[in-house]
Amino acid sequence: MASHAGTSTAVVSYVLNNGPRPVSEVLRAKVINAIDELGYRPDGRARALRRPRRWRQIGLLVPDVTLPLFGQFVEQIEVQARAREHLILIGNTGYDPEREIEFAAAFAEVGVDGLLVIGAANAPQTAKLCRQERIPVVWMHSVRGDVPADIVGVDHSHAGELITRHLIEGHGCRDIVFVGGIAEADVRLGDREAVQQRHAGAQVAVGGRVPVIRTDLTPAAAYAAVGDFLRHSARRPKAFVVGTYGQTAATIRAVLDAGLEIPADIRVVGFDGTVNDFRGYGQFRLTAAQQPVGTIACQALSRLMGDPQPLEVLEPTLQIGNSCGC
Repeated sequence: MASHAGTSTAVVSYVLNNGPRPVSEVLRAKVINAIDELGYRPDGRARALRRPRRWRQIGLLVPDVTLPLFGQFVEQIEVQARAREHLILIGNTGYDPEREIEFAAAFAEVGVDGLLVIGAANAPQTAKLCRQERIPVVWMHSVRGDVPADIVGVDHSHAGELITRHLIEGHGCRDIVFVGGIAEADVRLGDREAVQQRHAGAQVAVGGRVPVIRTDLTPAAAYAAVGDFLRHSARRPKAFVVGTYGQTAATIRAVLDAGLEIPADIRVVGFDGTVNDFRGYGQFRLTAAQQPVGTIACQALSRLMGDPQPLEVLEPTLQIGNSCGC
């Protein structure tokens, strides 16, 4: 490889091992090009023999650990990784494409053994960086942009269909409105891809168009948009399907502040209900399409560590509360 790159074997070693000595960008590019042309793959087991260590490191990029769903992902990944003697380094991306790349580059610099990305906002560029740095990467939940790999997570479209069918078949409710941002014009930083798929699934269940109250994906925007809709719309729907867990409490607050009752006047359902007190609205237990967080974490870690088994299609489950009228 050194001969192909026109460099010394020491330079090749420094590039492959991220040190111990710095390498100029020109020489690094030559080595990376040679690696690509020769199809070289580092042998992780051989590297471990040269640098024996008990604990290895995984980088984890997550949109926001304060959100209940992502907090659960982090907890499950950390617990399961620790059982496999891997430490987790966490970066909060805020769905910011530039911050995602910044964290990925930083993790590469400190020498992580793999990268997990939840809700990728800049998947093609992050994938390119990981390919250049020879870091295995696994995508979770959703991605923005095309990547040459499967995504570990649930079928969000099926989740939207599942929760909407419950309204139709369980409560005879077909006058349904979806709350959430599904267009780039509405949402720059947020889980737009998952929300789009959930809305598409709701339309499959209805067998036609499901109107959308368009917002960005913040609770404040949902509260304002739903309140405005209830004040000015010529009709009142029988149910709201809310695209993200974070906006569901705001939607409930908007309905109550409009002088309406849940579920008597309007039923409210959503996704990923993860806490019983529902963020302070203790009288309501959210009916939601739930993700198998522990299974997703296990599958993602196994794939990152080289498990050759094909990905299993993971299905959401229906968590019944009283916000739908059950």
